[in-house]
Amino acid sequence: MSYEIEPGKYLSKIQTPQDLKQFKEKELVKVCSDLRQFIIDNVSINGGHFGASLGVVELTVALHYIFDTPYDQLVWDVGHQAYGHKILTGRRDEFHTNRIYKGLSGFPKRSESEYDTFGVGHSSTSISAALGMAVASKLKGEHDRQHIAVIGDGAMTAGMAFEGLNHAGVENANLLVVLNDNCMSIDPNVGALKDYLTDITASGTYNKVKDELWNLAGHIDKLGPNAQKFASKLRKSVKALLLKHSNLFESLNFRYFGPVDGHDVHHLVEVMRDLKKIPGPKLLHVLTVKGKGFPLAEKDQTKWHAPGLFDKISGEIYKKTYDAPQPPKYQDVFGHTLVELAEMNDKIVGITPAMPSGSSMNIMMKAMPDRAFDVGIAEQHAVTFSAGLATQGMLPFCNIYSSFMQRAYDQVVHDVAIQKLNVVFCLDRAGIAGADGPTHHGALDIAYMRCVPNMIVSSPMNEEELRNLMYTAQLGKFEGPFTIRYPRGNGVMADWRKPFTEIEIGKGRKLKDGTDAAIISLGHIGNYATKAIEKLEENGHSVAHYDIRFVKPLDEELLHEIFAKHDKVITVEDGTIKGGMGSAILEFMAEHNYHAQVHIMGMPDKVIEHGEQDELYNECGYDTDAIISAVMRVVVNA
Repeated sequence: MSYEIEPGKYLSKIQTPQDLKQFKEKELVKVCSDLRQFIIDNVSINGGHFGASLGVVELTVALHYIFDTPYDQLVWDVGHQAYGHKILTGRRDEFHTNRIYKGLSGFPKRSESEYDTFGVGHSSTSISAALGMAVASKLKGEHDRQHIAVIGDGAMTAGMAFEGLNHAGVENANLLVVLNDNCMSIDPNVGALKDYLTDITASGTYNKVKDELWNLAGHIDKLGPNAQKFASKLRKSVKALLLKHSNLFESLNFRYFGPVDGHDVHHLVEVMRDLKKIPGPKLLHVLTVKGKGFPLAEKDQTKWHAPGLFDKISGEIYKKTYDAPQPPKYQDVFGHTLVELAEMNDKIVGITPAMPSGSSMNIMMKAMPDRAFDVGIAEQHAVTFSAGLATQGMLPFCNIYSSFMQRAYDQVVHDVAIQKLNVVFCLDRAGIAGADGPTHHGALDIAYMRCVPNMIVSSPMNEEELRNLMYTAQLGKFEGPFTIRYPRGNGVMADWRKPFTEIEIGKGRKLKDGTDAAIISLGHIGNYATKAIEKLEENGHSVAHYDIRFVKPLDEELLHEIFAKHDKVITVEDGTIKGGMGSAILEFMAEHNYHAQVHIMGMPDKVIEHGEQDELYNECGYDTDAIISAVMRVVVNA
């Protein structure tokens, strides 16, 4: 259930940016106050991302006040900064449905609003997209049209952002890149770029000093021959200073402006009004505080990135209460297990692209800081960096969200698989990811990993299986990459603290005998099959259950056993049915000339929107009730 919030006095008068423009500039501070409070009120009782959008309230208001959106194209990167944008562009009254099933998307979405010029959910795409729009406008003769890319929350650390900057510098197109510099993604930003931006920020007097030195050098020339030697030396010092502090963005042919205070809405309006008149590529460096206006969020920005429901007065974050102890999250089992294995095996290192908290790599980063690496939002680099480590005998556990791994697919194939390098890919958020929606669902990993030569692809049914697969992966009994995919959320209370047990690569397991039909499942979704079988047994049906464990290599011995006994088979997986585990079973059947009635259950060939996991399992047709119905259909139709 979601709750609708009444907007404040000023915000209540705004349905579109045209309404915003009716206010006098001196009233914008009050508009910002209303907008910030509206976000706090909504997220506290309805949930969602929090700190990122609070940090860009003034920036959002200034952008829509000065630019003529949607004619002027505004691209947000990353999308969870865009709550204020959504509220100001006609979605205020339905914002309480944000990230709720059938409600507003948590990210900008082209089909949702004409103001959402580009769909975003992954990071670092805004500059390339906005440049494409700007070049298109130039080709169409729309020379007055502006194009703005707002990039922040660590997104500038990705290689694609620099690819966009590099191209934009040679295109004389109306492009404004707004660098929202808050030193954060979900966790604190890392890397040399973060240090560089900090240096610019800390060196606010640099341009003034540079100008004064040049002026001084000119005056010294007039002092006569005795001063020439000193003047020459000073010029060399000035040149050295300029080279040392040369501006990265100006080197790429961008006009650089800033840094400016991102919470001074009046100054932002003034600066943007001036920038609108300047043609060509420009970059405005804006300093903001993630979580601005909510002191607890300012103080602990990682915790308040997406805190869940909370008391907006006390700051207490509400925790769900349960009648019984809850199983641990898969990600936490991964984090603790990795440290245990690393203590046993000094070749193990951990790598994550900017998701140490989300993936629980932060557990190893705390325990073994020299052997765990956050490489920033740079999935491609994370994979090839892992490959480089592997060439020297290290064993990288490269933890990347399933849908984020799509960005590094070329590196998986060329840099790891072709070279048969031992890299363990731990794909978190495999399958239905929940409220983050289609950009975060791990729908494709079974299909895109199982077609890669030299690749092992596995999926645990519970926490104990995850630990044992991780243990097996580090034993060094194979050549090439080893993928372990597991879902967002809790396990099933399996005894994951038991001693490690090696799992034979490519071996599944029979969980239960049965005579009416057989279910073959892969991964955590197999627990839904278990529940379905229990209910079927209560009604007198006997159904066998097999956990295939590995979609590559397949356990052919187990499959021969299944098809020798059963001519009615249901496959269940939490991934796309196109090219997934069910497809692999059909390929096996065709190769060995088996004839059976097979029903494949999984994610259909369409974009799955956002919602709670169980809601989406139901929509996709492979929750417990759907499995029961499928079994009954194949049994009755026989």
